[in-house]
Amino acid sequence: MTSVDICVCTYRRPQLADTLASLAALTVPAGTTLRIIVADNDATPSAAPLVARIGGSHPFPIRYIHCPASNISIARNACLDAAEAGFIAFIDDDCTASPQWLAALFHEMQNSGADAVLGPVEAIYADGAPGWMKSGDFHSTLPVFVRGELRTGYTCNVLMRRTAPSLAGRRFDLALGRTGGEDTQFFTEMREAGGRLAFAPDAHANEPVPAARASLPWLAKRKFRTGQTHGRLLATSLQSSRLRQIAVAGSKVAFCAVAAAIFAFSPVRRNRQALRGVMHAGVVSGLIGVREIVLYGEGGQSHAA
Repeated sequence: MTSVDICVCTYRRPQLADTLASLAALTVPAGTTLRIIVADNDATPSAAPLVARIGGSHPFPIRYIHCPASNISIARNACLDAAEAGFIAFIDDDCTASPQWLAALFHEMQNSGADAVLGPVEAIYADGAPGWMKSGDFHSTLPVFVRGELRTGYTCNVLMRRTAPSLAGRRFDLALGRTGGEDTQFFTEMREAGGRLAFAPDAHANEPVPAARASLPWLAKRKFRTGQTHGRLLATSLQSSRLRQIAVAGSKVAFCAVAAAIFAFSPVRRNRQALRGVMHAGVVSGLIGVREIVLYGEGGQSHAA
């Protein structure tokens, strides 16, 4: 038998009900047993009634863990500590999995022999979202390949081999639990420890984009923090001088600013270049040691990225 613990970290999200409903409809690979772990990161156990109500009729056992407060790394680590299965999957509490989600992740893991397999998360836009945002699809999540290789990952759609040496004892950094970037660091360090990442394009999950996130300022804040994380990781493993890296990132900021001006009358291209510039500005910020901005918990946005 193959066992899987599917982990869902939650923080004041009623959409958790939709996530759990989608997991109930999964096509389960033959010989596979599933358990769901819900880690509630609120100061009070606010998700407990919802989980209790759904758990009574859910086809898979659900374990609820209250792990306060307002630090997503605490919730992710609680899931890792509670996991007993040979494989661990993570999906966000505002995402819904397609019926073939888990089977597609497993298929790619078997074919590739990877320690962790990522799936795509498709953004679902409301009618009121800006047209340029829908057209450019600025919120969907896909892995970034560098010269054909995955160097880091994310936790909104992933399956991991719990017994892999690269994952043994690995935990999410509590210092990044409110800024974000804890998953980027986790998978970067996993790869540096010899782990391999793969991508399963058919392991679809969907994520609705709330009105609060359907704006250029929100995207800019998110991109800047992403750049800060990348810059900080660069600073800890530089193979060339930090000044050179700062100069490279700074030149990219300037290039993107010029490109955004050139595409002034094309909203999708203009905003894409502007956001790339903001990300590279975040890289400079991370390289010089500026503390990462808070995105999650009290004073930030809700936890799922």
